[in-house]
Amino acid sequence: MSLSRVKRKEAPAITPCQKFQGHTDCVYGAMHLPGGQRIMTCSWDGSLRVWNLKSGKQIRDDWRDGESEVSTIALSPDGKKVVSGSEDGGVRLWDIDSGKVSRRWMGHTNGVASVCWSRDGQRVLSGSGDGTARQQDVETGQIILSPIKAAGHTLWAVVYSPDMTLFATGGGERPPNTEDNKSAIKIWNAKTGKLVTTLEGHTHWVQCLVWTPDGKTLISGSYDDSIRTWNTSTWKQIALLEGHTSAITSIAISPNDCILASASLDGTAQLWNLDDNQPIASPLQHPALACSVSFSADGKLLATCCADKNAYTWDISVIVKEAGLDELLLDKRDEPSVLAADATRRPVQPFDLSVRDTLMLSSRCI
Repeated sequence: MSLSRVKRKEAPAITPCQKFQGHTDCVYGAMHLPGGQRIMTCSWDGSLRVWNLKSGKQIRDDWRDGESEVSTIALSPDGKKVVSGSEDGGVRLWDIDSGKVSRRWMGHTNGVASVCWSRDGQRVLSGSGDGTARQQDVETGQIILSPIKAAGHTLWAVVYSPDMTLFATGGGERPPNTEDNKSAIKIWNAKTGKLVTTLEGHTHWVQCLVWTPDGKTLISGSYDDSIRTWNTSTWKQIALLEGHTSAITSIAISPNDCILASASLDGTAQLWNLDDNQPIASPLQHPALACSVSFSADGKLLATCCADKNAYTWDISVIVKEAGLDELLLDKRDEPSVLAADATRRPVQPFDLSVRDTLMLSSRCI
């Protein structure tokens, strides 16, 4: 069966509906918080910040625990806790109400690139520049099994399957920037830690992963500028989505499972129709590298963050309606969730480089 290949078309530029300004370094993660009134961001300035969605103003003080650059954040399924990953190798658990750290895991020996919650909220999975993935028990704080070592890999992306029986990792083979540099997605048994299968197809480092809520499809984004979808029954590639002109840094699925959003080092975010894998409207232009994407719980807003030290929101409902694709806004979920199924994302410490150094290989942080 031939693979479908799609390319996006040029169209008029779309402008954001709000800008969130205050960080003093690159903003590397953004997500919507429960209630639909706030977003949270994390930055290389070492802080997490909460913002009023309507006014764009910061709410209360920065959340800080040390000075290490924060590269990734994820909200617990019940919306009460946040987990973050930092350049100091720490994974921190935060209370959403107090903004304080309730637990620290310092087992990684290099920067943490990606964090993910299990669907039941009992486990946190992290991936690091030390080449390992670690599962932590949230209640006891203990590590589950031994750290998973993907030989020759720097792990930039980790994500649990919806049924929590598997997890996927993405990274890159050493050494970088050579003809021998192959990237592979690896699928692991979450209970035993055993390797299940390896998915080959990307030609450069795998940056981000997301599983569709029904568990039937895994989606990946890579430094080869492409997005690929994979059938999780056969583990074969389904489609190749092309259009970005630089590395894919983040991907996320809308709450109704109809739209994929991607961010790229080319300074754009793009919406994709998951029914036919076609792009929706023109790219969302950013002043610098686009680092992350996150849908609101109702799927009407997209939060993005950028290397210009700011975050932005975009009115997805308007964009989709103007594209004549109103049906993509219908709620098809059987079980509502607190937030959309955001992806893992973002490179950290590959080959003894920091997140900052990695991005500088492609562009310059403003």
